[in-house]
Amino acid sequence: MSYQQYGISPQLVERIKLKMKNRVLKERVKQQIEGVTKADLQNKAKVRHLVKTTSAILNERLTATQEEQLTAFVLAQKIDPSNTFHLIKLWGMFR
Repeated sequence: MSYQQYGISPQLVERIKLKMKNRVLKERVKQQIEGVTKADLQNKAKVRHLVKTTSAILNERLTATQEEQLTAFVLAQKIDPSNTFHLIKLWGMFR
């Protein structure tokens, strides 16, 4: 599924991809999501918290609508961080 189907703008994705090339920001985001489980990524409140804190790290001001769109997208993907196939699929989605 494409992130655009959830109303997430390609411009936002491109800005975030560019910011994630910054080694310091990338490490801070990695620390933020370290230890996240599949159950955490299916919990709406936890996902919303991750979206908010990650956007703060990246200095991206998200509207409530954008936060909701990103949260819905993550929940719909049913991501299992311990499954390499899931991680490769996500990586390919945002290349």
